[in-house]
Amino acid sequence: MEYLKGPSVRELKIRLRQEIYEKLKELKIYEDKSLNKIVNDLLEEVLRKEYKEREPKYLFSEKPILAFNKSDIWVYHNNFITIDLSEYKGAVDLIITSPPYNLAVEYGKHKDDMSYEEYLEFSELWLKKAFFLLKEGGRLCLNIPLDKNKNGLKPVYADIVRIARDVGFGYQSTIVWNEQNISRRTAWGSWLSASAPYVIAPVEMIVLLYKGHWKKKEKGESTITKEEFIEWTNGVWTFPGESKKRIGHPAPFPVELPRRCIRLFSYKGDIVLDPFLGSGTTLIAAWMEGRKGIGVEIDRNYIDLTKKRLSEEMDATELPLVQSSKIKT
Repeated sequence: MEYLKGPSVRELKIRLRQEIYEKLKELKIYEDKSLNKIVNDLLEEVLRKEYKEREPKYLFSEKPILAFNKSDIWVYHNNFITIDLSEYKGAVDLIITSPPYNLAVEYGKHKDDMSYEEYLEFSELWLKKAFFLLKEGGRLCLNIPLDKNKNGLKPVYADIVRIARDVGFGYQSTIVWNEQNISRRTAWGSWLSASAPYVIAPVEMIVLLYKGHWKKKEKGESTITKEEFIEWTNGVWTFPGESKKRIGHPAPFPVELPRRCIRLFSYKGDIVLDPFLGSGTTLIAAWMEGRKGIGVEIDRNYIDLTKKRLSEEMDATELPLVQSSKIKT
């Protein structure tokens, strides 16, 4: 039998009740699969379900430090992986975030020069925490690079999507963000030679993931226009990135990115979370679009920057008509 051969395979002798054995044989005929594959698939599904439901206590062990609370916008000065956000479990409608890319960027408190294996472990932890916080039918818009070419080529997008699915997320699709900036990713490899040329894509990815089911079961008020819906459901978005100097953060994304995600994937009054808040762009967009917003940021300097940006935006703009929050503060 070709299925399940090789050094990574172990044999385990088990006893089956007669009726289960007969059912498995029937299933084998119906599914046209080997008994080995059927049993392995069933066990994998059981283990994945248990993994999804297992909740390490340290993911909710750190006391929340509320740094900003105004107009249904909350900012916490904590580490997202350890902050106790128990009161928001199963309550978040939409997560929009761009986690650190592990490119040795000077973020402040966050270590951005982990080994690739450490980075994937970090990704698994925060994705699992995010999964617990989303409600059934909640979405995650995850802005990540396609690949990483610093200190060795790595398939970041492919690896993180795989980890997200292992955690329990469903995969819907991917938006390609063409931020029209190719200068910072120029790398030819073997110039004018077939020896070892590098092929790189000067784009970023916005992965659309969900918990449980993609279609929202509850009714709500959409705020997207017909023209926006037609344009944004095309999976290539073209708009420029944000200036590091203007914002004061080493890797900001423009308000346009969360604004589109919020309008396309959430209702008015929904709860939007950004686990790696940075300069606060996601919460600015959430407030402007009439959503409630929760942000978590580990660095004190970026907390101050977020508070400044939010306060300036709120002072300069008429308050959106958002229903009063039912979330605890």
